[in-house]
Amino acid sequence: MNMTSLTGDTNMMNFEKKADITGKEKIVIGIRLRNLRIALIASIIPMLGLFMPVTSKSVGGRSYVEIVGQLRLSGGAGFILYLWGAVFICAQILMAIITNIRPDKKLGFSWLIISALNTVAISIELFASKLIFDAAGILNGKFLVQDFGIVYWISLIAAYVALANVMKGMRIHTGYIILVILSIIWLFPILWIVLTAFRGEGGYYVGYFFPKNLTFDNFIKLLSPGSIIPFRKWWVNTFIVAVCTCLLSTMIILATSYTLSRTRFAGRKTLMKFMLIIGMFPGFMSMIAVYNILKGIGLSQTLAALVIVSAAGSAMGYYICKGFFDTIPKSLDEAATIDGATRWQTFIKITIPLSKPIIIYTILTSFLGPWTDYIFPSMVLGDKQESYTVAVGLKWLTDFQRIDSYYTQFAAGALMVSIPIVILFIVLQRFYVEGLSGSVKG
Repeated sequence: MNMTSLTGDTNMMNFEKKADITGKEKIVIGIRLRNLRIALIASIIPMLGLFMPVTSKSVGGRSYVEIVGQLRLSGGAGFILYLWGAVFICAQILMAIITNIRPDKKLGFSWLIISALNTVAISIELFASKLIFDAAGILNGKFLVQDFGIVYWISLIAAYVALANVMKGMRIHTGYIILVILSIIWLFPILWIVLTAFRGEGGYYVGYFFPKNLTFDNFIKLLSPGSIIPFRKWWVNTFIVAVCTCLLSTMIILATSYTLSRTRFAGRKTLMKFMLIIGMFPGFMSMIAVYNILKGIGLSQTLAALVIVSAAGSAMGYYICKGFFDTIPKSLDEAATIDGATRWQTFIKITIPLSKPIIIYTILTSFLGPWTDYIFPSMVLGDKQESYTVAVGLKWLTDFQRIDSYYTQFAAGALMVSIPIVILFIVLQRFYVEGLSGSVKG
């Protein structure tokens, strides 16, 4: 028995350390060697790219090493970003060689972390290089993304290929790390706005990432009574429009959804399909016609126009709420009817208490729409500054004539606008998810 067990263990070890005679993928202690070799080849490409021009000849083709050397003289976040990229490219190729020579899970995960950081650095360079190069003045003329040479694009693709194959080699689902990388890329502009909101130095762009002086002056300038920027008025306007629209839209959506869910009448399905199709069309298709109607009845450049238009079209979004109502047993309605309840009493005392998740979802979506809307308010309100909503007002601060003077105040305003939304989602997130999950059961 012991000899048989020992023989079985030996065969298993041989299977793990050697290729299967059937030609299956070679595996070493749970590591796919084939993917690690592909990742090694992909890691070599960015290493070679360090010494080749990553910018086109039209802007004076510079290699990665030359860019790092020139940015070192100007300092700032640009130098740190490009130095970070160069260091991780070198570290990645080193870990790739070591891991392929001596396959090991700890080495593999170290390589994975370095590869992820390298991919993040190269990806951020795609978005940040224009600001970095233009501020440092190391190229011939202004830089555009199209001025990246073929070497940069090949290195970018190779970085993602290397990362994906390292993950496959370590038996990790590729999607997780890609989501993390994309999240970092998406969060980078948000972090920039937050830091800019507290930046003491004025101007649209500075050659460093972290502010030299942190201050609350940008918030004070926006909120002080004697401020040139009527931000408090804009915020109140936005709050009024959002709350009024939220209340009206929620009532309309709940009433429409309940009616379509519980009653049967001629043309019901046709009406539902028609409303669903109409709701799929973007709102700006009818924007000119709606504006002419508002102007004809004397409601242009008023907050009431924003509330009326937003609430009037809210019924088209009945579908999710109706799906939730469909999950509530009709036997409850029948029992209430037998007990003498009217349709209205059944709706208020039975359906509404059971529909808390979808009501929260409807309130959130109805509030966020007008809170963040820019296109329609900018057309309706025109140049009437005292009626501006926050979105229109902040855009006004970033016009060509004002952006350099008011950019830090714009960042502070953007941060203050986002705070109520973040708080709402944190507090009501559970109900929001329950509302969406319940809506698909019907």
